[in-house]
Amino acid sequence: MQVGRTSYYAWLRNREVAENRKAHLKKRIKEEFIGSRGTYGPDRIIAELRKRGERLGRVKCRDLMEEMSLTSCHNRHKTKSLTNSKKARGDGYPNILREQEFPIAARMGLTSDITYLRTAEGFMYHCVIRDIVTGDVLGDYMADRMTKELVLNTIMAMLARTKLAKGCIFHSDRGSQYTSKAVMDLLQRHGLRQSFSRVGMPGDNAWSESFFATMKKELIHWTHYETKESVRAAVFEYIYCFYNVTRIQKRLGYMSPREYLRSLRTDRLAKVA
Repeated sequence: MQVGRTSYYAWLRNREVAENRKAHLKKRIKEEFIGSRGTYGPDRIIAELRKRGERLGRVKCRDLMEEMSLTSCHNRHKTKSLTNSKKARGDGYPNILREQEFPIAARMGLTSDITYLRTAEGFMYHCVIRDIVTGDVLGDYMADRMTKELVLNTIMAMLARTKLAKGCIFHSDRGSQYTSKAVMDLLQRHGLRQSFSRVGMPGDNAWSESFFATMKKELIHWTHYETKESVRAAVFEYIYCFYNVTRIQKRLGYMSPREYLRSLRTDRLAKVA
């Protein structure tokens, strides 16, 4: 083959190094993928590996994931709106967030919505409140029926855990649960300003829509839940043990919501000092 002996052995040594490197990268990629519960694609896996000193390009990571048949659970389903806003189509429901100058501070803008979760025993309705800036879930609640009490209990759960400043914005759609007098009075008593999406504009509350889409892709769609209690336990563990504290997000600089919140507080203290 007209290949010199020296060149052949040099190629042999390099091939061995390359194969060892490839095996090492595949092992690390698989560990990160499993650690993410099958939710991470190449971008977030690369971000995690770089935090640990590994150097790897996106194309290489994608190719190695394909070799191992590792596919993120995303890009499959959309979330449908459930709330009914027919009684809230007039004036008196301002979209404060649309007029707000961004970025707003953490814990000064909240987003809320309701979705359904299917089980063999029937549907569970799930209400969530998140911080718009950090993305972490501040409160959630599940019930068999989608009533104003579902939202009231979610708000109370959030207020029991989180101290909010007066003037904090609470944004939702115009569903009857959110426009009920009981919910409006509760928010007003605690100094929260209520903001509503425009009629027929679900994108005004994209923060909640995207969270439910993510949670369903990563937790709900590919698992059969026999009981309502089983889905309740699974969602609690997903939110408070994984999503808030471990799962990194690209928009947060590949940090988890709690990591991002800590970084904001550290930066604020540094500026004060």
